[in-house]
Amino acid sequence: MHKQRVLLLSEGFGAGHTQAAYALSSSLRKIAPNVQTKVMELGSFLNPRMAPFIITAYKKTVFTQPRLVRMMYRSNYKKSLNRLTTLALHRLFYTHTTQIIQQLHPDVIVCTHPIPSAVISRMKRLGLDVPLCTVITDYDAHGTWVSAEVNRYLVSTEPVKEKLLERGVEEDKIQITGIPVHPNFWERHGKEDIRNQFHLHDMPTILVMGGGWGFMKDEAVNSLLAMNRDQIQLIFCFGSNVKSLEKMKRDPRFIHPNVHLLGFTKEIDKLMEVSDLLITKPGGMTCTEGLAKAIPMLFHKPLPGQEEENSQYFAAQGWGTPISSLDDITNWIKRLIDNYEEVTAEREKVLSEIASYHPMQSAQAIMDILESNNKALI
Repeated sequence: MHKQRVLLLSEGFGAGHTQAAYALSSSLRKIAPNVQTKVMELGSFLNPRMAPFIITAYKKTVFTQPRLVRMMYRSNYKKSLNRLTTLALHRLFYTHTTQIIQQLHPDVIVCTHPIPSAVISRMKRLGLDVPLCTVITDYDAHGTWVSAEVNRYLVSTEPVKEKLLERGVEEDKIQITGIPVHPNFWERHGKEDIRNQFHLHDMPTILVMGGGWGFMKDEAVNSLLAMNRDQIQLIFCFGSNVKSLEKMKRDPRFIHPNVHLLGFTKEIDKLMEVSDLLITKPGGMTCTEGLAKAIPMLFHKPLPGQEEENSQYFAAQGWGTPISSLDDITNWIKRLIDNYEEVTAEREKVLSEIASYHPMQSAQAIMDILESNNKALI
């Protein structure tokens, strides 16, 4: 019997897109162990030498020219990728992507980034007969996600669905599943075991993420370090930014029993479990992971475009607060010290509100596509 295969394609412009692909891969294997999955960052796989330079240039542009990036995002907000762009992507990726598909024989292709979605869409226009499922990994729907060849869109919320409908996407192609996060984020772990594992104390704790984007050099961090660290525990997670991590380890401000510096870890779910406040940039994946843990969030300087939309959506739902001034941080620390029981009670309330969310919905939607294919072949 033919083993069903799912090819998940992403790009490395921010870790969230690829994290979503791996989350789907894990969820698929959990509900259907016989399904084979393969996750690939298309550009990094096909051009491993150039991809890091392109991604670095993208990050630099975002930080040095945020107004330009915001203007470009808005000016093309309702537009799909134009023919010239799709043709360029086609020439860059077509031959190698075709070889990958011929080698892996996927039964469905899932894209968690607009670029591979556009590449596969053009291949489908030229005759590729494989269902394409596009997972929108933010709480917004930019026009670059949209293509007539996409068979199914998996989206985060009803407002995102409405935006796709406005762009002419047929309603039966859209399914609201929430953004997929790793199943671990929906599990509840023993806090004492986690504290022992990471050598943490049982006290009000703030988790700070965003080191990969240079966040740790900001005045917000200076404000945190200036607080009474005998009453608040701080966890700084630098992700893959090894250079910044090593530099901060030598900084005397970070040398304190209640200050913990971490590099890349696959156990962010555990750190969120034992933390009481998350300070982060509002990427779609991070926001959803935080929601799964019902941890209160403060959003630091959203990147132009999607992160701004994510921040606004979570603020409107009462799940997060954009940092408008350092007073927002100071006030939260005061709440953690003076009203800790109230903060934890509010978190439990959010947990009960999201209890109806089914974390495997995205994976199940892909399984439904596979099963439809099987029926069509019988």
